[in-house]
Amino acid sequence: MALPCPSKIHTHIHQRPQLSNYFFQWKHVQPEIILLMVRWYCRYALSYRDVEEMMAEWGLSVDHSTIHRWVLQYGPELDQRCRPHLRPTTDSWRVDETYIRVKGAWTYLYRAVDFSGQTLESMLSAKRDTKAAKRFFKKVMKAQHTQPPRVINVDKYAAYPPVVDELNQEEGLREDTELRPTKYLNNRVEQDHHWIKRLGNQDWALAHSIRLDGRCKATKRWR
Repeated sequence: MALPCPSKIHTHIHQRPQLSNYFFQWKHVQPEIILLMVRWYCRYALSYRDVEEMMAEWGLSVDHSTIHRWVLQYGPELDQRCRPHLRPTTDSWRVDETYIRVKGAWTYLYRAVDFSGQTLESMLSAKRDTKAAKRFFKKVMKAQHTQPPRVINVDKYAAYPPVVDELNQEEGLREDTELRPTKYLNNRVEQDHHWIKRLGNQDWALAHSIRLDGRCKATKRWR
């Protein structure tokens, strides 16, 4: 993976003093470098020790346990700041679910992408049933970068048709929304599952959020 020039890491970020002091008080590393390490860990299939070694190559000594604490502390905030800057998605959805291991426990992962492959939203669920599917659809519709679907491509999982009918009655979907239970149309989202499973031991929820759009500029908007 090509690394950015070290000088770019030290690019000045305009911050309000009170916000900078609140988020990065007592930190011995510059805020932009902390955010860079958090994003690298969440965006790519790296371990904490990988990030530690990468920083060491630039002469910066940071223990992997410290990076772990920063991911837990700043990951959720970075997630929230990324979302307003995600590109708008199309009205053609591909929805699928898979089974992954998170922190040693197997759980269901619901995911949706649009026609171009951009991630709409995702959700972890202990169960794979109608309630979980409905909860996921509502989460997708509430996302800031999505729009009401014209067509929803799904596999032949029996929970989806009644969920779409319920959402139509509740005026949660467009009246002309078409549900397509055709498995081959979901190849794009099924292939994208492989990237998620490659993340290994990363905090999946944070990793997915940062991965929503690799072009997110939240690390430059920390103000």
